[in-house]
Amino acid sequence: MSISVRCAPRTIRFGGQTYPCRIGREGSIDQAKGREGDAKTPCGEYILRFGLYRPDRLPGPPPSLLKFMALEPDDGWCDDPDDHAYNRFIRLPYPASHERMWREDGAYDLVLVMNHNDSPPEKGRGSAVFIHIAQPDDRGTLGCIALAPDAMIALVKYAQAGMKISISEK
Repeated sequence: MSISVRCAPRTIRFGGQTYPCRIGREGSIDQAKGREGDAKTPCGEYILRFGLYRPDRLPGPPPSLLKFMALEPDDGWCDDPDDHAYNRFIRLPYPASHERMWREDGAYDLVLVMNHNDSPPEKGRGSAVFIHIAQPDDRGTLGCIALAPDAMIALVKYAQAGMKISISEK
């Protein structure tokens, strides 16, 4: 069991089904060449870690074999390469540059966290690369993989901790 993302056709495949997805607005890049803020999806092999969800928008953790944690309004993710918490979950307020996980646009109502640049994080190699819900328009992401809500729900039901995620150009 695995998840396969193909950047050129912008598709994600799992459980014998293929769905459209969105990738970085600047395309994709080999994970070794990716940099913080490049808006490119890093191609490579990853492992699925855990999930996050908004408890005020969902009645509880989604049905999944993956462990899910409820987000709180003061949750964030550090994206400052010079900070000791770079590419780590943080509590807000936080003095360094960060991303808010409690978003009003619905993108982070369901989030899957993979092991991109996290063990240990390398300064400037990219942070907060998730699989999350796509915006209603057709815009690309800042490097994440985004799915329509129905595809995200299907993926969450399929997902398991340790599952391989392969992101390739073609």
